[in-house]
Amino acid sequence: MAQSLNTHVDLTIRANSYLGLGTHGDVLVGDRAFEYYNEKNPEDFIQIPWDQVDHVAASVLFGGRWISRFAVFCKDGQGTYSFSTRDDKATLRAMRAHLGAQRLVRSASFFQVVAAGFSGLVRSLTRR
Repeated sequence: MAQSLNTHVDLTIRANSYLGLGTHGDVLVGDRAFEYYNEKNPEDFIQIPWDQVDHVAASVLFGGRWISRFAVFCKDGQGTYSFSTRDDKATLRAMRAHLGAQRLVRSASFFQVVAAGFSGLVRSLTRR
């Protein structure tokens, strides 16, 4: 059984982790770390201390009315972890208290990704 890094938990909520195959469990937002625990396998857990979080990117849809999922990006290339909770807005609000608003960002939309790929393709063709 994993030992929690937190001494005080601000939010506990049902969640899905998208690391490999999707798993169901609980997310804990606490005073020292962001934690995810799998409901079926207690040895399957993710613990990310706040000082290791570089930024959090949220997939915002319909003008900010719905957040489908968010990703936690760690410092020094340690990894990216994607999650979805029952109430993503409440989870991100709890995370904002520990990270600050400047480290919570919107991820690029589908059309922004396509436009960036197209402009990169055009730039690479004009360099030749």
